[in-house]
Amino acid sequence: MKKSIFTLALPLGIALTVLSACSSPEQKEAAAQDKVQDAKEELNTVQANTNAEEQKAASIEEWKLFKSDTEIRIGNNEKRIAELKDKMKKPGKTLDPLYKSRIDALELKNQELKSRLEAYEKNQSNWETFKREFNHDMDELGVALADFTVDNKN
Repeated sequence: MKKSIFTLALPLGIALTVLSACSSPEQKEAAAQDKVQDAKEELNTVQANTNAEEQKAASIEEWKLFKSDTEIRIGNNEKRIAELKDKMKKPGKTLDPLYKSRIDALELKNQELKSRLEAYEKNQSNWETFKREFNHDMDELGVALADFTVDNKN
């Protein structure tokens, strides 16, 4: 008798275990719908972030004003660099190679800023960050040009 109960209980236990471990079609459908809903919410979040990025781009008027002001500053930097190069060529002035390399570095930095401005114009994104970083770099270059001939060896 024990054997017959055992033989009936074993398959019944296995069947219950298998049935309880498997999900019903309704449960699978609900899980799939949850995943679809999560994907839709994530897509909406990405779209909202993209729209926010687009809104952070500069307005046309703001961009034109910034660009014209920056081009003037870059032009002034170019004039100052040309003056420093002319000063270096004057007879009677013995300027070391360090002076020339510093002028070349400033000129390269000015050209890099000019190309960054042109690159941003083609691909405008995150206006506030670009404007802050660009102005910081322009200010640093301006200070470097102004302090170029100052003798700090005192």
